[in-house]
Amino acid sequence: MSKEHEPGSGPEAALSTDQAIRAMLLVMPRVAARLKRTRIPERLRSFNLAPRHLSLLSYLLFDGPMPVNELAARLEVAPTTVSLMVGDLSRQGVLERRTDPADRRRSIVTITEDVETRSAIEAWLAHGANAWRRAFEQLTPDQRAMFVRTIETYEREFSGSAD
Repeated sequence: MSKEHEPGSGPEAALSTDQAIRAMLLVMPRVAARLKRTRIPERLRSFNLAPRHLSLLSYLLFDGPMPVNELAARLEVAPTTVSLMVGDLSRQGVLERRTDPADRRRSIVTITEDVETRSAIEAWLAHGANAWRRAFEQLTPDQRAMFVRTIETYEREFSGSAD
């Protein structure tokens, strides 16, 4: 393989399908290892948070309060799963449920207003968000969309092959 076509040899370097697969097979374990080593802020350590909580908290932080059914749809899990997660995090003081004034039968989930807990959640999510921001800023909107669709397809295909 010539140096000009090796992954990382420049932002405009083209990759064959096999070169791209090789590059991703090498980088993905490093990414996964870094994600596993991401330290949970001291304030949140006793809450037994897992990666699934990170996604739930991200939606609430970035998009604001929302009903359980909407969270479930976004997380692509059953509403009962989200309801259990929300119940657990509510008991721990991480989330709050409020009755929806427009429909009293429905509850709206939000991140707690406790400043220390909310700040710890923001700090926990900020590192990853900042890394994504730096990576995505150098791409065009079309390139960002293609990257996101590619990762979603990979995740879907990888999950399907594990069955």
